[in-house]
Amino acid sequence: MLENLDKIKQQFHDELNAVESKGELEKIRVSFLGKKGLVTQELKNLRDLTPEEKKTAGMKVNSLKQEIEKAIVEHQKILEEREYLEEIKSAKVYDFTIPSSREVGTLHPITIIQKQIEDIFKTMGFIIEDGLEIQTEYNNFEAVNIPKNHPARDMQDTYYLENGQLLKTHTSAAQNTIMRKYGEPKKGEPLKVLFPGRCFRNENLDASHENTFFQLEGMMIGDDISISNLIYFMKVLLSEVFERDVKVRLRPGFFPFVEPGFELDINCAICGGDGCATCKQTGWLELLPCGMIHPNVLSMGGIDPDKYTGFAFGLGLTRLVMMKYNIKDIRMFNSGNLKQLRQFTR
Repeated sequence: MLENLDKIKQQFHDELNAVESKGELEKIRVSFLGKKGLVTQELKNLRDLTPEEKKTAGMKVNSLKQEIEKAIVEHQKILEEREYLEEIKSAKVYDFTIPSSREVGTLHPITIIQKQIEDIFKTMGFIIEDGLEIQTEYNNFEAVNIPKNHPARDMQDTYYLENGQLLKTHTSAAQNTIMRKYGEPKKGEPLKVLFPGRCFRNENLDASHENTFFQLEGMMIGDDISISNLIYFMKVLLSEVFERDVKVRLRPGFFPFVEPGFELDINCAICGGDGCATCKQTGWLELLPCGMIHPNVLSMGGIDPDKYTGFAFGLGLTRLVMMKYNIKDIRMFNSGNLKQLRQFTR
C-alpha cells in the first residue's frame, strides 16, 4: 500500500505541472480527492489492514491528502495571478489627464428654484412632502371643497385615466392626504408643510399657459393662525428668491378651498409693468393664489375647524421661474432646448 501511495503522489505532481486552467485543476482535484478519487479509495482500503498497519498507513494517506490539497490551493493562486496579469495586458489604458469632451449636465431652472425655496422653508420649520401626480377625483376636487358639478371644475379641465383617476390639476390635491398623515397639530406646534409637484391641465397654449407646469403648495395649521402669518411667509419667500424688493399686490380671489381667498400678483419682470404678451398687457402676473383654509377642507382632513385655523398658498413655480430669469415664454421649459436651459446652471 505504501508503494502505491508513492505512485499516486508522483502521478499527482506530474499532472499538476501540466495544468493550464482552473477547469483542468478542478478535474485533477476530483480524480484524486473526489468520492471516487485515488486518495479517497486508499482511505477506504485502510479497513482491510491490521490495527498496526492502519496506524502507519493512515498517517501516510492523510499526509498525502494534505499535501495534495495545499498544492491545489497554491496552483490555483498561480493561475488567478496569471489571468489577472493577462487581463491587465489586454485592457485599454486611458489617459485621465486629457480633458473630457463630454458635457456636464445641468439642473433644470425649475429644479434650481424649487430647491432654493425648499431650503428657505426648511429654515422656517416646514416639512417637505411630495404629492402623487395621479390622483383620485375625490382628493383633487371633493376633498378641497369642489363637489361634483361645481363650476370651479370647469376652470381645471384635466386628463382622466381609464380607471377613473386623473392627472392632478393643482398641488392642493395632496392637502387631504397630508392632513390625515400628520393629524391635528399639538399645542404650540403648528403643522407646517411644503409640497411641490407637477400639475396638468387641458389648456390653450400661449406664452403664459402650458398643459404641464409646476406648483409649490404651502400649508400651515395651528392655534390662531391668521392672514398676517400668510403675508409674512409670502414676503420672506419673494425677497429671498428675487434678492430684491418685488412689487406685489394682494386682491380678493375666489378659490373653493380657502375663505377668505386672495390673489397675490407680481409686477411683470418681463416688461416692468408696461404690458406684454406674457402678462397679457396687464403689467401683472398671477403668481400665488392663497387664503385661509376653508373649514370644510379642515374637517374632511380630520382636523377640527372650531379648534384650529390655517392658511394655504399655491405658488405658480413655473411662472416664478419666468420672472426670476426673465423668460418670456412658458413653453420653453418643456421644449427640450438644451442651449436655452443650460444657461441657468449655478
